Amino acid sequence: MTDLTLDLARKILDGALAQGLDMKLNPLAVAVLDARGCLKAFAAQDGTSLKRGEIAHGKAYGALSLGMGSRTIFKRAQEQAYFVGAVNALVQGALVPVPGGVLIRGEDEILLGAIGISGDTSDNDEACAIAAIAAVNLKADPG
Repeated sequence: MTDLTLDLARKILDGALAQGLDMKLNPLAVAVLDARGCLKAFAAQDGTSLKRGEIAHGKAYGALSLGMGSRTIFKRAQEQAYFVGAVNALVQGALVPVPGGVLIRGEDEILLGAIGISGDTSDNDEACAIAAIAAVNLKADPG
């Protein structure tokens, strides 16, 4: 598999939302992007706050922009704040450097896209992303 199809993106999205319900998390916003960074699927549960969608997108977009999960970007931001700040300026502020942005990899580690989730703690957002990717037999790369 070399493409993140709409059908697959929707399955990942649905899996993330289901995981959030199972974990009894706060309402989530979920963005699934293909390897080009284009939005394939998005949903926000009832009750999410106003900018959760943009945050979810920023977590996924940041992961794709730097080729690493947002957990690693978070660590780099702590160690190399100027670098992450400069990259964020290059992408016009679209990078959100906290856990919850997870790369989606297929066979032979091929990059298919990324998922970003926002709504609960960053660790819980990331856990939902990882579970959703695993549920469709792909590899989650959180960083």
